[in-house]
Amino acid sequence: MAPFKTTGLCAAALAGFMALSAAQPVAAAPDRARVIVKFKAGAAAQARADIARIGGRVVVDLDEVDAAAITLPRRAVALLSRSRAVEFIEPDTLQHQMAPSSPSGPPYELGQLEPYGIRMVQADQVPDSAAGNQTVCIVDSGIDGGHEDHAGNLLAGENLTTSGTWDSDESGHGTHVAGTVAAVNQPNVGVVGVLPNKKVNLYIAKVFDASGSATSSTIAKAMLRCRKNGGANIISMSLGGSSPSRLQEIVTRFLAQRHNILLLAAAGNGGTSAYSWPASFPDVMSVAAIDENMNHASFSQFNDQVEIAAPGVSVLSTVPTGTGLEGTLDVGASSYDVIPMEGSPTIAATGPLADFGLGDTPVPGSMTGKVCLIQRGAISFADKVLNCQNSGGIGAVIYNNTAGPLNGTLGGVVTTIPSVGALQADGATMLGQLGQSATVDVKGNDYALFNGTSMATPHASAVAALVWSQHPGCTAAEMRASLTKSALDLGAVGRDDQFGHGLIQAKAAVDRITALGCGN
Repeated sequence: MAPFKTTGLCAAALAGFMALSAAQPVAAAPDRARVIVKFKAGAAAQARADIARIGGRVVVDLDEVDAAAITLPRRAVALLSRSRAVEFIEPDTLQHQMAPSSPSGPPYELGQLEPYGIRMVQADQVPDSAAGNQTVCIVDSGIDGGHEDHAGNLLAGENLTTSGTWDSDESGHGTHVAGTVAAVNQPNVGVVGVLPNKKVNLYIAKVFDASGSATSSTIAKAMLRCRKNGGANIISMSLGGSSPSRLQEIVTRFLAQRHNILLLAAAGNGGTSAYSWPASFPDVMSVAAIDENMNHASFSQFNDQVEIAAPGVSVLSTVPTGTGLEGTLDVGASSYDVIPMEGSPTIAATGPLADFGLGDTPVPGSMTGKVCLIQRGAISFADKVLNCQNSGGIGAVIYNNTAGPLNGTLGGVVTTIPSVGALQADGATMLGQLGQSATVDVKGNDYALFNGTSMATPHASAVAALVWSQHPGCTAAEMRASLTKSALDLGAVGRDDQFGHGLIQAKAAVDRITALGCGN
């Protein structure tokens, strides 16, 4: 066996591994650990030999940056850390999709809808006719390649999971992200993306299965594949984790500084000042979320790494066919815009509308055959619906106690009656319609409203591609500078931790580069 010795760097890496071991993904066997090993320059062959000698097995090869993710006996981690061929070892921790809400249906009507974010980022003011010179790589859960609103898009990709194919999507997240980037502009169909005219090249690097989580090494591998196999100049990552990976930082630096690639990632959904990674690495643009009124989203993380803001609240986009929810509500002769509760069964019910107050107490038989009208507050949406159901109710309408739509979730609780959320003002109107016949209907469709910095990130990534397509001579670093300098300042004057430099603006960026040159 080749000689081993302890170094300060490796000892620090080992200490980090021990401290972070609680964040480890579950290994194939309880006595084995999964770690990332960075090889010293010119020592890859020796490191691989040392790994094999102590019972290690490579599971993700990252040869472009002299590294690999491996599994090995837990007792052998300390031994490997003493290898002269090893620069550092770190845990291969999990990272996650950055959308805190599951699919909820829009107030959906026949014909095409334009999500509010399109005009907010000025995508409607810049043609995407030159976008064929851009490739956006989406590192996510794949895409429903057969979706009606991606028909004709220029799609390619690869699958880094064991689930389905790159053009299938078991979680729905990747399809939603891709729709914001490039849902196709076609008469009477669905929505439109920032780049809607089938010009931009999309490369789909699938890293998530239905769980919505992936190891940091798999995501690092996807970034490298975006360049090597996808030829991407923009990498969009609606994902993150709380533990920084030294290997991911090396990869982002390698791609940005050596290969002229612009990387963007979600700032995080914790609603705190904590950092999220990879967004907080120096070579990645961290994207925060705002709502349609340009207010900071309450869930969006805020810190000194936030660089730009984009729409991320109640964003309407594509989801795998049939997995979204559409809700309708008719009371007497009136129709109301409603949003199905995430988790509601797809079913319709008709009965007299009845006031169920806060819905905080079940009263058996009191709501038999009726549609419950319930005010938001006091207890969870799921408990309100269950109390209605256990009181004999056949449908539930929960109206907001504040301005704005009610986009709620049942949190995995199984119910048997349809349930929807309504506006506060509509709830007040319906209190004057008690006793009238009400029909609440929840059914599947192909579109959904999501919240998250996951939804802000594709807005920003697509705007970057749109602007870069107009000024292809700019470098990635210059494009990054131009996007921040042309952003619409929000919040405190100048850069701040909630909005970064402000709301990303396509037309303003194009005009600024035209007038002042790249990066100025």
